[in-house]
Amino acid sequence: MFSWVSFLSYTVIVAYTPGPINIMSMTNGKTMGLRKGILFNLGNYLGHFIVMLACLTLSKVLYTVLPQIQFPMKILGALYVAYLIAKTLFPVKGREISDNTHRSFMVGLVLQLINVKVILFGLTVMSSYLLPYYTSVPLLILFALLMSSIQCTGNIAWTAFGSLIQNIFLKHTIIVNIIMAMVLVYCMVTLFI
Repeated sequence: MFSWVSFLSYTVIVAYTPGPINIMSMTNGKTMGLRKGILFNLGNYLGHFIVMLACLTLSKVLYTVLPQIQFPMKILGALYVAYLIAKTLFPVKGREISDNTHRSFMVGLVLQLINVKVILFGLTVMSSYLLPYYTSVPLLILFALLMSSIQCTGNIAWTAFGSLIQNIFLKHTIIVNIIMAMVLVYCMVTLFI
């Protein structure tokens, strides 16, 4: 049975955890403000949706041609979540994106199209959370739109709060990282339930 709690918790955690796009969004908020940073976020939104549609297509084709691919895809998804847990608990220091980076709509779009985190996220969600329960293409497209919308809210939140979020994460890094890692462990376990 499809678990909304599992699906939404995984989607929200991935959308709001620090990554290159969220760090760039935060930097935009600090240097340009929310209004000017929105174009970059809209490019991210469209790029994310395109990647979700590509992941949906690939996963659906794999499920049709090789139905037995479901379990290996769950294993791949679990390994990816394990990687996210490790990155959350042991972040790499000093990887903030330069303030000189051009942040336009096209930059946001292209960055999402080549963002490995987004591609692996899309393949994991499509193959492990959605395709085992839903076959309707219009409904799956709506799920892709929902995932992209959640991701966009994460980007906008990082832009809107700019240095405020950065200060909160810096002050409470260990606690925030442990909580996010625990939620990701829950998500990994629910892949197999």
